[in-house]
Amino acid sequence: MARSAVSSSAGSRVSRYHPLVVRFHKLGSPAYFYDLAGWLLPWVGGATVVLFLLGLPWSLAFAPPDYQQGESYRIIFVHVPTAALSLSIYTGMAICGAIFLIWRMKLAAMVARACAPVGAAYTFLSLVTGALWGKPMWGTYWVWDARLTSQLILLFLYLGVMALQEAIEDREQGARAAGLLAVVGSINVPIIKYSVEWWHTLHQGATIFKFDRPSMDPAMLWPLLVMLGAFGLFVVTVVLMQVRGEIVQRRLEALALQRPRTAP
Repeated sequence: MARSAVSSSAGSRVSRYHPLVVRFHKLGSPAYFYDLAGWLLPWVGGATVVLFLLGLPWSLAFAPPDYQQGESYRIIFVHVPTAALSLSIYTGMAICGAIFLIWRMKLAAMVARACAPVGAAYTFLSLVTGALWGKPMWGTYWVWDARLTSQLILLFLYLGVMALQEAIEDREQGARAAGLLAVVGSINVPIIKYSVEWWHTLHQGATIFKFDRPSMDPAMLWPLLVMLGAFGLFVVTVVLMQVRGEIVQRRLEALALQRPRTAP
């Protein structure tokens, strides 16, 4: 009875705010997010599989070869999505870190924790594919180019966030330390994005995310966009699964602490 009274009181307080605030507060509830993620997962996961099944043969077999780079350009269908999403994932992780630091929303810390491994994997994959592409184009696997160096720093930031999350025994303190590092490290995101414009680099400029018309042939652009969607939905799928798993784990830990101990 007391619990229902408290819930009713909290609900009445929240209902007085703007509907967007109410939705934000509701989405921050682990129980609500668990149910929402469970409903979304089959759709998002299914769309991920469909886009990969469509995008992989389209980009690797049916898209025309480049008139200068030949068949070797096809690595962009993995390199560009992973590189672009590595920045997006880090931005999302930094936003979640800021939300946790300001409002102590535990769900934000869970999302940030789920984002870090997949973001690090995408960053690493973008560096590897970039090196494989750079060898035939530049004659070397690696140069200390502004874009490449800042992307490598991004990988170290991801690893640093993951290390803080695991190294600090207290989960809340670890989330605060990792969130602070993510927020501070977000200054590297615009550096990566605009490094080609700010400094003279070997890395080519943007060809898709431009204010004017993309400078790619539609026969190459569309499979690239499909692959971008596939890699993006894969991130959403992984994050939803990881957060749901952590919600269950925390609930089991809470139940174990509430369980009365019997004397030996």
